[in-house]
Amino acid sequence: MEKQFNVQKTEKEWEEQLSREEYYILRQKGTERPFTGEFNMHFENGNYHCKGCGAKLFESEHKFESGCGWPSFDQAVEGAIEYIRDTSHGMIRTETVCANCGGHLGHVFNDGPRETTGMRYCINSISIGFEPEN
Repeated sequence: MEKQFNVQKTEKEWEEQLSREEYYILRQKGTERPFTGEFNMHFENGNYHCKGCGAKLFESEHKFESGCGWPSFDQAVEGAIEYIRDTSHGMIRTETVCANCGGHLGHVFNDGPRETTGMRYCINSISIGFEPEN
């Protein structure tokens, strides 16, 4: 049985709301090319939100430069992410999706900064928006 998320929309509604690239990443589990995303080297203070539903996902204090080519965080907002076992492409990974709408964000790995959580949330820039701190 598939998980029911708070935000429920038909695929047609998602297609109408999102750009073609956003739909590909958030709804079809695509991946943007490395080193091309708007937030890869973005380090302003503020919060990162889901492009699909606006839910707060990450805080800027947990963003770091990992060198992987995608925005990286060592921690998500508590309860904001659902974790799904991903065996696609001949690998075993942990997919991250928005806990509010189920939008695909990226993956999480255990090769992040050891001085913090040790985790690296590798997130597609297209999946997220940014709200600067006031």
